[in-house]
Amino acid sequence: MSLKFKIQQITLMISILTTFSAFSQSSDKTARSIYQVGLNVPVDYAKVTPQAIEAYAQQTMQEVNSLLNTIKEQKTPGFSNVFEAMDEIYNRINTTSNNCFMMYWVSSDSVIRANGLAGYQLLDSLSTAMLSDKGIYTKMLAFKSAEAYKQLSGSKKSLVDEMILNFEQSGVNLAADKLTQYKNLSKEISELSTDYSNNMNTSKDILALDEKGMEGLPEEFKKSYKVAEGKYEIPIINSTSETVLGNASSEETRKAYYFKFYNRAADKNLAILDKLVRKRDELAKIMGYPSYAAYTLVPKMAKDPKTVWGFINDLIARSGEKAKADIVQLQNEKKAELNNNGAVSLEAWDISYFKNQILKKQYQVNYEELRAYLPMDQCLKGMFEIYQKLLGLEFRKVNKPSVWNEEVEMYEVYEGDKLKGRFYLDLFPRPNKETWFYGVNIVSGKATSKGYEIPVSMLLGNFSRPTETLPSLLSFKELNTLFHEFGHIVNMMSYNGDYTAQANSKADFTEAMSQLFENWIWNYDILSSFAKHYKTGEVFPKATFENMLKGKNVASGIAAIQSLQRCLYDMNLYDKYNAAAPVSTDQLWKDLDKQLGIMNFYVENTHPQASWIHINTHPVYYYGYLWSRVYAQDMFTAFEKNGLRDAKTGMNYRKLILANGTQRDVVKAVEEFLGRPSDNKAYIKSLGLD
Repeated sequence: MSLKFKIQQITLMISILTTFSAFSQSSDKTARSIYQVGLNVPVDYAKVTPQAIEAYAQQTMQEVNSLLNTIKEQKTPGFSNVFEAMDEIYNRINTTSNNCFMMYWVSSDSVIRANGLAGYQLLDSLSTAMLSDKGIYTKMLAFKSAEAYKQLSGSKKSLVDEMILNFEQSGVNLAADKLTQYKNLSKEISELSTDYSNNMNTSKDILALDEKGMEGLPEEFKKSYKVAEGKYEIPIINSTSETVLGNASSEETRKAYYFKFYNRAADKNLAILDKLVRKRDELAKIMGYPSYAAYTLVPKMAKDPKTVWGFINDLIARSGEKAKADIVQLQNEKKAELNNNGAVSLEAWDISYFKNQILKKQYQVNYEELRAYLPMDQCLKGMFEIYQKLLGLEFRKVNKPSVWNEEVEMYEVYEGDKLKGRFYLDLFPRPNKETWFYGVNIVSGKATSKGYEIPVSMLLGNFSRPTETLPSLLSFKELNTLFHEFGHIVNMMSYNGDYTAQANSKADFTEAMSQLFENWIWNYDILSSFAKHYKTGEVFPKATFENMLKGKNVASGIAAIQSLQRCLYDMNLYDKYNAAAPVSTDQLWKDLDKQLGIMNFYVENTHPQASWIHINTHPVYYYGYLWSRVYAQDMFTAFEKNGLRDAKTGMNYRKLILANGTQRDVVKAVEEFLGRPSDNKAYIKSLGLD
């Protein structure tokens, strides 16, 4: 998943600085200097202190206040003194905000985390005040009505139009009373969202099992969580869910794990989610939109809810029959295991397990055993070689970097002798660290008077941790995630534009650029180049790979429908909300099961929505994964035609797609890359639905 931090700014109102009272007023030069680095010099993260974060945030605010004043004093608004100046403000705010939030996500120091969060929240809450500043907005409109605007084209014209829309979508034209409500709601939404994430990331639970309960689970997995003879404690975290739900032969174990996994943070987050949905609806109504979805879709490719609903419903119609056939296949497998020819109910916690049983028995594919061929170090090395060759880049590991945790690695990205970017790898779970998987933006990249400011990013992961006796051994699903998230990293490294504000693509296209790279692991020539047994060096068996291909679409209809169910859930929350009679977030799952008519995916007394990051921080986003995948699979046809190692196609992809951001229309960029209009044929084929 890509993390797109919101482009937000701050107010000139000095009184709002009092909201930063959680920080002390110290801003000594030593603390400030940690973040005060020269152009493209890395931050000395190992030396970051709570005071450094405080000083950094305060200093950025002071600098931006000065820059904003300069813009408002302009007597003749121009592109440079308004829009390029605003882009510099965006850059400073984003970089500071991203650094603060990153330390909140990754630091082992509780005070650093607290100050990082406080710094981020300050900038987040102050952003709406600046975006509603009529003084700045007036300067923008004055330029747009001038002859100079008519002479603009390409990325410069896009920059002007996008910035003005950003202000208009942030309440700048509201009456004073409505604007006050908008600001208050924005602040409350930010605080609620943070509380939700805190509760999710600090949720801790374990499943205690005996030998019988552990039956079916891999021996090495059992060793990792053995606490005494015949006793095991499995943490309820992302990196254990695939193994337990896919392999535990005891239905009681699968069910118990499922209940715990989908009740994480439910005691607190259900109430928070109710408030979030209500307040987002209120904000949209203040802005004059019928729903929050209608409001937030305006700057995206889809533009409006009608388009999204049509997209989702079309895929549901295409996927339904395959999903129903999948259900019958899994039910028959359950009957065979239970030796029961009567009626058998397939439960939600059965899906992964019986899919795996079919793969093991009918296709001779045991995905857990394949971990031995996928040690993290080899996977990284192989993946790097592929990306470097395709994109004309070189990743150079930095020895003894200054980082926030000893496990973190740092790389510099070069094209020839030219430094193009920098990224960090923070791959394994640890207490209080963010629990999901992200390509995290830190610095976006832009042209400056001193030279090009390179992009900086981080891959935040929670992959299977190495143990005292084993290296980190990835599941094939985790390998897919690694290729996906690193796709976000190279997307960020490839940006080649003058303006920070154009570094990120449209939100419902951004996943496409990393989803495309997932296809590489389904090519044997590629996979076998790095997938080798961690003990023996044996190459990934070709016969096994061919069987994987044959079984690739086992339960693909169910997977498609479950993704679409989440799209429906997200859209129902934010497009169909009725403040007078809100549907409970539990009831919504049940209603969707009836609507889809496939099976009861929802399990009574579970609450998946309490630990689902997307409906918290990325509302009206989930459809974007499927929207993006349609483009990803279509763009992949160019590589299928020319070769998965074809550097010419890779460089074309980098320059037209990855480097673009929003400098030019995405649809036109894709058409130029493909040499034709895009379509969904490749996506439908990939699901086995053609």
